[in-house]
Amino acid sequence: MASLRGANALTMTMRRICVLISGRGSNLEALLAAMAAGTLGGAVVAVVSNRADARGLAIAAAHGVPTRVLDHRAFAARDAFDAALADAVDACAPDLVVLAGFMRVLGAAFVRRFDGRLINIHPSLLPAYPGLHTHRRALADGARIHGCTVHFVTPDVDVGPIVAQAAVPVLPGDDESVLAARVLAAEHALLPAVVRWYCAGRLAVADRQVRVAGERADGDAVLAVPRPDQ
Repeated sequence: MASLRGANALTMTMRRICVLISGRGSNLEALLAAMAAGTLGGAVVAVVSNRADARGLAIAAAHGVPTRVLDHRAFAARDAFDAALADAVDACAPDLVVLAGFMRVLGAAFVRRFDGRLINIHPSLLPAYPGLHTHRRALADGARIHGCTVHFVTPDVDVGPIVAQAAVPVLPGDDESVLAARVLAAEHALLPAVVRWYCAGRLAVADRQVRVAGERADGDAVLAVPRPDQ
């Protein structure tokens, strides 16, 4: 695996982004595609995973992004893993840390260390359905609208200030996998947009409310994804 040193010199003048993953890395891939297209406003300088078999590591390597694995199972205590992870993240001097499918709950010390520059994408319209199995729960409740949320991370899980959301319809005949795929497509549009706003200095948090400077009157922090048949 590549060292976290040696990032492209271009990143010296751009916002530096560290992405934490645990699995397939599709949201990471969306960020890297936006970076390659010059629309991200920042540079992904490192990807850190808590799983050596995470597919996202290969995606990062294919884009020339340094990677590192820190297996949480190698640590006797959660706090020890969090401390090692924080040191690994700090090693790449990030302006922003993005949790993109990172399946570990981070402790308060880690969150405080990166306060104000730590965001997460969650597969529901928070505050509805925090935690796991969000699509299954939405279907069980008969929800008509579902979606995803990007929020700043706080020590309490999935309750941090909401930056933006994308809503998708729940259609007759949807099962968990079909609905999950529709939400994931929305995530791939929403997360790069939020990262772009952050890198442009457009986000401000006051009294747990996020303001997006220059937000349109129709609310560009709310993305409505069309029905598949439209």
